[in-house]
Amino acid sequence: MHVLGLGRDSAPPLDLLSEASIADAARWVAGHGEVRCVLDATGFLHDARFRPERGWRDIDPVHMTHAFAINAIGPALLMKHFCPILPREGRAVFATLSARVGSIGDNRLGGWHSYRASKAALNQLVRTTAVELRRHNPEAVCVALHPGTVDSKLSAPFAKAGLHTRMPLVAAHDVLAVIDGLLPAQSGGFFDQNGAAIPW
Repeated sequence: MHVLGLGRDSAPPLDLLSEASIADAARWVAGHGEVRCVLDATGFLHDARFRPERGWRDIDPVHMTHAFAINAIGPALLMKHFCPILPREGRAVFATLSARVGSIGDNRLGGWHSYRASKAALNQLVRTTAVELRRHNPEAVCVALHPGTVDSKLSAPFAKAGLHTRMPLVAAHDVLAVIDGLLPAQSGGFFDQNGAAIPW
């Protein structure tokens, strides 16, 4: 297995805010041989300008637009350009990192409006893409995965005493194990780091 990693600083660069860079990256990847698995490990929760909303008074259209651009539109463009280069027969996977807080059915705390809504949108995009991908290749799988709370820049400001965070290597191992065990019938689903289904 040959693994290729792409990001804003790679060659070629891949920027979720630039469809041209995504299209170029997909062509570059396709030129390296058969592509059996694409894993999108991107996301936006906060930066120097924006913090997750505590309530509706904190909703900011610029923040929300950016969250949707990174958490939903960017991954949709990855699906648009990378799903067509997956093979038309045999096992193939497109997986994207979502978040349990994107579950509408599991939302009991409120807050984090932009992140929750954009990840919920991502989940719908995964489900819709899975329908189309099944026509392209009945053995292909398209899923949204929740990796658990990973010790990272994204989660660091919100770490509390007693909050269980997972080391990145452990989380990556578990995500890959879930991907490895997925069946075509599970395409379009939303799963946690143990492979358990998460409600929409």
